[in-house]
Amino acid sequence: MDEKNLLEKWLNNSLSDAEKEAFEKTESFPFYEKLVTDASHFKASHFADIGDYESLRQRLFEKEVPVRKLNPTPWLLRIASVFVVGIALYYFLFFNPEVRVETLAGQQTNVELPDNSLVVLNTMSEMAYTPDSWEKERSLKLKGEAFFDVAKGSRFDVITELGTVSVLGTEFNVKQRDSIFEVICYEGKVKVVSGQLTKEIGVGGRLQFTNGKFLLSKTFTSGPQWTDNISDFQEAPLIEVIKELQRQYGVKVELIDIEGDTTFTGGFVHGDLQNALRSIAEPLGLDFQINDNKVVTLKSREN
Repeated sequence: MDEKNLLEKWLNNSLSDAEKEAFEKTESFPFYEKLVTDASHFKASHFADIGDYESLRQRLFEKEVPVRKLNPTPWLLRIASVFVVGIALYYFLFFNPEVRVETLAGQQTNVELPDNSLVVLNTMSEMAYTPDSWEKERSLKLKGEAFFDVAKGSRFDVITELGTVSVLGTEFNVKQRDSIFEVICYEGKVKVVSGQLTKEIGVGGRLQFTNGKFLLSKTFTSGPQWTDNISDFQEAPLIEVIKELQRQYGVKVELIDIEGDTTFTGGFVHGDLQNALRSIAEPLGLDFQINDNKVVTLKSREN
């Protein structure tokens, strides 16, 4: 019996002992159990606090829906609480499951989407999409950085906090870290929307938004270097280079006596911290020291 049928029987309290044991061993069971437990806490008296209801509604749907405030009687609240929580829970579990993929420091992962599009997710990044509605709407949310090889078809949207990238079928890279939003096109064309600004870029185009300003430049590589375990930069603020180093190696870097406007052009490898630090320090005339507690000191070289 598949997991969805087991879940439905579990919600109806009709599992056999063997089915219950099998269901409780699935990866999803702790999530379902917590969601139902949270729902069971909603009693009529609690609905006097709109915040409690809003909290559950946000967790179930993660969408803003206008709420009309009422003053119902207690018996109506009891009926409404069971009905609303039941319908919301059933809808959330059966009709709109969202898949989330997250990477840790120094980790990359490949994700194949329902249309065979490929996503390579860079370190300390997160993406989310809904498989059941993918055929109607090819759309996903991204925090961090990812490379996309999109199968031809309907419009494909990558939504970040700072802008949206739309394509039909192409290869491109999207990075959204802090206040930086960068898109690089390696094949075809992509449309980028950030605030009131809309731009289209073709093969080799690099579009970067930082603090409300944008810079259009060219790249001459056939794909992002980080997928080959190399982080590369073009006149990037040193602080951004250091942040990427910290993400790739899970270390903390302390800068001592280094000018705040220092920029860096070059790259560093993943998987060899000594080599990576040397690649950054040597061109800038810096010294570095690796301590036992995963703290790296980077400072100006003494004359």
